[in-house]
Amino acid sequence: MIKKINHIGVAVKATEEMLAFWRDGLGLEVTDVETVESQKVKATFVPIGDTNIELLEGTDPESPIAKFVEKRGPGIHHVCLEVEGIEQILEKLKSMGFALINEKPVPGAHGMMVAFIHPKSTGGILVELSESKSG
Repeated sequence: MIKKINHIGVAVKATEEMLAFWRDGLGLEVTDVETVESQKVKATFVPIGDTNIELLEGTDPESPIAKFVEKRGPGIHHVCLEVEGIEQILEKLKSMGFALINEKPVPGAHGMMVAFIHPKSTGGILVELSESKSG
């Protein structure tokens, strides 16, 4: 079951430069900053209502975010859907022939389990599914 859009991931070269817009310009609050070692990324969360803007800065030149920024420049990286039953959703998508980046959920920010669906199966949008570890 899809619950809501949890966040929109925005790849950035330098978080502080982008906070000049989101925090200083728009007056939004940063509620959390977390380094996700498994993804080699620093995630900065800026909530807008029930949804977050997640500013993603690579912590290593080999991180997926650093490579994305190097190849495409900064910008929208992915849309994250908060779900219930992430493993069942992944199984269904796989059985229907959708290309999965993660066939099994992996740890993500905020203690969530996450999995990505390849953009070639979603009309060019990298989609992240996210579920709390408690289900």
